Amino acid sequence: MLIVGVLKLFRFGLRKETFAALAIVAAIVGAAWLAGPTLKGLGNYNLLIFFLFGVGAMVLMGVPIAFSFGLATFGYIALTTRTPSVVVVGRMDEGMGHLILLAVPLFVFLGLLIEMTGMARAMVGFLASLLGHVRGGLSYVLIGAMYLVSGISGSKAADMAAVAPVLFPEMKARGAKPGDLVALLAATGAQTETIPPSLVLITIGSVTGVSIAALFTGGMLPGVILGLTLSALVWWRYRNEDLSGVRRASKAEIGKAFLIALPAIALPFIIRAAVIEGVATATEVSTIGIIYSIVAGLLIYRTFNWKKLYPMMVETAALSGAILFIIGAATGMAWALTQSGFSNQLTEAMRALPGGYPTFLAVSILAFIVLGSVLEGIPAIVLFGPLLFPIARQVGVNDVHYSMVVILAMGIGLFAPPFGVGYYAACAISRISPDEGMKPIVGYIVALVIGLIIVAAVPWISTGFL
Repeated sequence: MLIVGVLKLFRFGLRKETFAALAIVAAIVGAAWLAGPTLKGLGNYNLLIFFLFGVGAMVLMGVPIAFSFGLATFGYIALTTRTPSVVVVGRMDEGMGHLILLAVPLFVFLGLLIEMTGMARAMVGFLASLLGHVRGGLSYVLIGAMYLVSGISGSKAADMAAVAPVLFPEMKARGAKPGDLVALLAATGAQTETIPPSLVLITIGSVTGVSIAALFTGGMLPGVILGLTLSALVWWRYRNEDLSGVRRASKAEIGKAFLIALPAIALPFIIRAAVIEGVATATEVSTIGIIYSIVAGLLIYRTFNWKKLYPMMVETAALSGAILFIIGAATGMAWALTQSGFSNQLTEAMRALPGGYPTFLAVSILAFIVLGSVLEGIPAIVLFGPLLFPIARQVGVNDVHYSMVVILAMGIGLFAPPFGVGYYAACAISRISPDEGMKPIVGYIVALVIGLIIVAAVPWISTGFL
């Protein structure tokens, strides 16, 4: 990887800047090596140097999150311990080696197929015919469409890209402000983080040992609760919307749209039912979904574009590789934190919090909102899931309930400005300036937090159907 990186640097970078960059890196490495004896005497203060300030500085400089984790872990092991640095590679390999992670590329490819075959467009069209005539109707459609589409693609950007272009032109024609549109789109991204078969659910199951089938069962209702809190805010904001020029779809038009959308609407439920009922594993069911989508695209929607298959496979490989590399790097970093004794200190600190169960959940929510905004979603789960889940069990929190709480908290951080990268992804897909959505999204974030508090306070929402 280093050789490929250097070759690309010389190929695409300016020669003067390339040599300057290499010189700076060499100087940093040399200074760190000379500081090694001093660092070894600092004990666990090195955790702050490498994993707080080091990772934070690299993230702020734009270093990809996986490289930030990997470099910090390697530096910590090589400079402050006697552990052979090759162990880091073994831990990364272990993190990427879980069988369940075979589902990652398959679900990514499935999401691209759904978009290419027009299945996502059919779902949105049906919901629009059903609710388009009510005040704020298309906003409700956006919330519902993201609920149906979400989780299948493995990428929130893909989910938003499948829904936004279909709805936004009509919403703008009805007078919706661009800032409000992008704010709601970002909020629905956070709302649907627990909808199976989300890759976040698969990841949290792989690193904590929680049953994937239980997570898939428990993830449906929390998304509904957050959808209801968002819908309540939509009702308030659009209660005076002028619909004098909007025609209500006839029953025949709604019926036709439903028949067209039925094969597409059935897919998410087929996937979730197959896993929940034990018919197939998360890995196997993704293959079922791919075959179903290909058949539906060829025989029903007839929009299957064979020329797009190769670019879709390339995109699948790239996104899957990035996800797995992040998981591997975060696993190595989590192992380093565990070996340092940090996990034991964290356990004692969390166990000593006054108030027990409620306080632990409140602190977890705040922590994962911050982690979600800084580290993005999957890295935060991989890094801190193995550390915090044992503590949650000790204070009496159900594994599935705790999973839903931390995933939703992480999602709010991921899609909340000014740091959440999910918000800027929504802006890029919508082609709307981030500045326009900053004010409208505050209300949606508040609605999401209210929904999250309800989910945290009522464990039945996550565990009632287990």
